[in-house]
Amino acid sequence: MSWRSEHIWIEFIKGSRKTNNFSWTFILFLGSLGFLLVGTSSYLGKNLISLFPSQQIPFFPQGFIMSFYGIAGLFISAYLWCTIFWNVGSGYDRFDRKEGIVCLFRWGFPGKNRRVFLGFLIKDIQSVRIEVKKSTYAHHVLYMEIRGQVGIPLTRTDENFTPREIEEKAAELAYFLRVPIEVF
Repeated sequence: MSWRSEHIWIEFIKGSRKTNNFSWTFILFLGSLGFLLVGTSSYLGKNLISLFPSQQIPFFPQGFIMSFYGIAGLFISAYLWCTIFWNVGSGYDRFDRKEGIVCLFRWGFPGKNRRVFLGFLIKDIQSVRIEVKKSTYAHHVLYMEIRGQVGIPLTRTDENFTPREIEEKAAELAYFLRVPIEVF
């Protein structure tokens, strides 16, 4: 989602509050809870889950390992729920031609560095760069090249843009900022 006028372009960045993250975190929570219940039922010798009779699973080593996986999964699930609750990674990119500045803002984890804010002058931007990362799946990432610094990614690697979409986005941004496009 973005907002544009003649001199200002604000691109809103969606953080960790995505449907995909909600579903995987919920699945992980249920799975780890199931592992913990099976491990606990094998320890107690009672059927807490009717699908797995506790007599068929000895506590050592199967029940112990299942309890360990259940506890580990609950910790990972709690971490993921916290990232969703705090909406880590969300923010905005603000390009202001009138004032000649670019502001990048992201929310991080709670603490003294919760707010991540980067500011640049538009005249220091050398180019907008499209990088294709070849692997099993090709990822297209959009970077902003700043004079004297490393490239700053403007898109996330988990966003699956088609080549046409990333090219259009890069062309619009380069036209708005009046800088060239590089492709790597």
